[in-house]
Amino acid sequence: MLKTNHVTWLLAQIIRIELVMNALNTDSRKVETTRKVLSFHREDRSSDPNNPQRDRMMDYMNMDERSIGMFWVVTYTMAQPACETVMSWLTSAGVVDLLQGTNLQSTERYVGTREVSPLPMSLLSGFSMNLCLKLSYQMEDSLFSGQVIPSIAMVETYSRLLLIAPHSLFRSHFNHLVQRSPSLLSKPGVTLLVLEILNYRLLPLYRYQGKSKALMYDVTKIISALKGKRGDHRVFRLAENLCLNLIFSLRDFFLVKREGKGPTEFTETLNRVTVITLAILIKTRGIADADHLLYLQNMLEQIMATSQHTWSEKTLRHFPSVLREALSGRLDKRAVAIQAWQQAETTVIHQCTQLLSPSADPSYVMTYISHSFPQHRQYLCAGALILMHGHAENINSGNLGRVLREFSPEEVTSNIYTMVDVMLHHMQIELQQGHSLQDLMLKACASLAFFVWTNELLPLDTLLLALIDRDDDPHALRIVISLLDRQELQQRVKLFCLTRGHHEHWLYSGIFKRVELQKALGNHLSWKDRNPVFFDDIAARLLPVIPLIIYRLIENDAMDTAERLLAVYSPLLAYYPLRFTFVRDILAYFYGHLPGKLIVRILNVLDISKIPFSESFPQQISSSNPVMCPPLDYFTTLLLGIVNNVIPPLHNNSKSGSMGDASNNALRSAQNKPPAVSQSGPANASEGQKAFYQIQDPGTYTQLVLETAVIEILSLPVSASQIVQSLVQIVVNIQPTLIQSSNALHGGSNGVGQGSVLPTSPSGGSTDSLGASRSTPSVSGINTSNFASRSGYTCQQLSCLLIQACGLLLAQLPSDFHSQLYLETTRIIKENWWLTDGKRSLGEIDSAVGYALLDPTWAAQDNTSTAIGNVVALLHSFFSNLPQEWLEGTNVIVKQLRPVTSVAMLRIAFRIMGPLLPKLANAHALSTSLVDA
Repeated sequence: MLKTNHVTWLLAQIIRIELVMNALNTDSRKVETTRKVLSFHREDRSSDPNNPQRDRMMDYMNMDERSIGMFWVVTYTMAQPACETVMSWLTSAGVVDLLQGTNLQSTERYVGTREVSPLPMSLLSGFSMNLCLKLSYQMEDSLFSGQVIPSIAMVETYSRLLLIAPHSLFRSHFNHLVQRSPSLLSKPGVTLLVLEILNYRLLPLYRYQGKSKALMYDVTKIISALKGKRGDHRVFRLAENLCLNLIFSLRDFFLVKREGKGPTEFTETLNRVTVITLAILIKTRGIADADHLLYLQNMLEQIMATSQHTWSEKTLRHFPSVLREALSGRLDKRAVAIQAWQQAETTVIHQCTQLLSPSADPSYVMTYISHSFPQHRQYLCAGALILMHGHAENINSGNLGRVLREFSPEEVTSNIYTMVDVMLHHMQIELQQGHSLQDLMLKACASLAFFVWTNELLPLDTLLLALIDRDDDPHALRIVISLLDRQELQQRVKLFCLTRGHHEHWLYSGIFKRVELQKALGNHLSWKDRNPVFFDDIAARLLPVIPLIIYRLIENDAMDTAERLLAVYSPLLAYYPLRFTFVRDILAYFYGHLPGKLIVRILNVLDISKIPFSESFPQQISSSNPVMCPPLDYFTTLLLGIVNNVIPPLHNNSKSGSMGDASNNALRSAQNKPPAVSQSGPANASEGQKAFYQIQDPGTYTQLVLETAVIEILSLPVSASQIVQSLVQIVVNIQPTLIQSSNALHGGSNGVGQGSVLPTSPSGGSTDSLGASRSTPSVSGINTSNFASRSGYTCQQLSCLLIQACGLLLAQLPSDFHSQLYLETTRIIKENWWLTDGKRSLGEIDSAVGYALLDPTWAAQDNTSTAIGNVVALLHSFFSNLPQEWLEGTNVIVKQLRPVTSVAMLRIAFRIMGPLLPKLANAHALSTSLVDA
């Protein structure tokens, strides 16, 4: 039986229908009557605004399906009252004084809304778009223009609302809020809240909409305005952390400045991270546009114009060659920096002694800030470290904290980078003087813990980034690991995971607990700030940093340490919104260098149960005999998943459009194709219809399936050569295998329906060559009995689509696979008997070439496809999905086909390279390499 309030809703709905039937009568009495009915079920109404039981407008967390359905109908017929009831629920618990400890003056009152449960996705998903729009605007008024601090529940509900309708409700927040009120973002509390929402809730949404770059430019403006301004550390560090996440979220080439000219407005930290991100992007995804290749050198000059950093040889060896060559001539100026420190050391130590001795005069703080030179201020933390000698009681932490808070954020950053260099330099000197390495490590870690944990004077994330950038020093990474192993950080991470709730925040149904500002961010960032935190935390700031540390450990061959660190921080990384991208990219970036044990640990960063891995994948990566390549059936199943979920479906009224074009557009298709029949594992029909919020990284089910296949391939414990050979073998033989299977199932009929619809050129089926029997034996290792039925296509259609899927998959893999593909396909072409038989006449050879290069789509329909036709189709599908930069390796094909001693081979070469000709106009290097070949 329904609860009383649910019956009330039904009654309200009847009244609403009557009002609608009366043509939306504007009689104020009817409207008022309806509103009274809507609120009739309120219990324990009280005039006391602080009474949590004042208003139980709707128990959203305990509604049954029928009640939810009633409310959905109301949202379509009476959006405004429904909007009011939702807003009333979010404010129904009343208000409370938010005390910020010593940061709040005794005469001030800081009022915030008490917490309730945020509205669940199960309810929000059925709201009318009209209600969603009204709610989003009304929530924005409360969040950003209200006089009372909003509850976390309202911020969370607002975020869920935008995620539930990613297209209809998307807005670029900075532009949107300025349009609503030009002065809105001038309020520090508003800017902080917007940055928190963007960094911890809506980052994947902006990437999904292709707005990450635009947001990065907007945030860079904030950073540029604040980096030289004294005291605004909290807003600056949050904006910098958001920019870090935005840079890591980019999956294609980007400009560091919107207008493309002049030095970057990035901080030193962002400049360094941008170069690392470029290395990962270029190596794992390539550069799609030829113009971007031309701009790369200019972009590096923009970045390095304000940065003196150089990367270690261990880091550079993993960079893509185009980036490594561009940075190869850069001089390491660390020796110059140390020399500058030695020249200033006497003055710095004298100033630091006056400022930081335990008995120092507090009034000297303002004297130091007002009269010290910038070239000396950058050594403040280094001087403090020297005076400390590993004992925190040796310096005046109060004076040091006040000075650092009065510094500009970029001055603090400069202090951190300089302190790290000076510390490592002094460790080398003391080692040479006979001091114990263990003692020096303990002293260094104790001193850094003083800065980060004991007195919370410096941001941990920036300190860790500074240390890993000195990985060519033998002690830097050891110090990083020591800091990450400290109990202070471990406890902070555990507390964060405990209080934050479910890592998929949209599933959390409890009441959020607001963490005190100082406990969440520490003394340095909280200082005089009174604005409460919503999602921000020191532990959350580490989310983009931990992956970079893992990269650096792998570059330095510290595989066991990387594996242990991933195990320790996996609970924290569950909150990382880009963890799927992290796993995919790190496997691609270090392909061929990762031990199997570390690969398994990297995969465990993911929520395995929600990733559409193949059923046999766990067995493949844990095989006791890693030398054996997985059976062909495994690879065919991978390709079938791409056919069903990634490649746009064939339509019965379409007999035109090349397979190459279709595969080129596969990743750009806005709508996911719901598969006709499920693949192995869960039913894909429902999977393909998943809402965006359920798969925010990578963003769509299409991308999830394709990139999961990429992750599987990159994780297999066999060589790229073995994998490519297996995939090409499937392509060469798949059509006769499928057709013979179909013939056996259908009593020997040829299985070619008159109405079959296939993509036209250039793609194909498979079999051997001129004169060969059309009943070629099927490929061993492929169980074809149900492939066609699982796809919903005919055997002829499926054979062509599998070739297309194979080309698409190979184009996503690193260049190691591309070179193997060129070798394998040219080997198959050169081994065709009619090309090697010197007794054949020119006429026979010419006829054979024409037959072999017949459009393989039509060849598939009458079962006359050839091995050459299939591999040419595979290469064309591969080329159409390959970024511009990676096309420059295709000249290997022509080189491998040499010597070209016949017109037949020349025709084949031209047929292979034909699709590349339109791209030659914008790629001089590619054109030249093909001509030279």
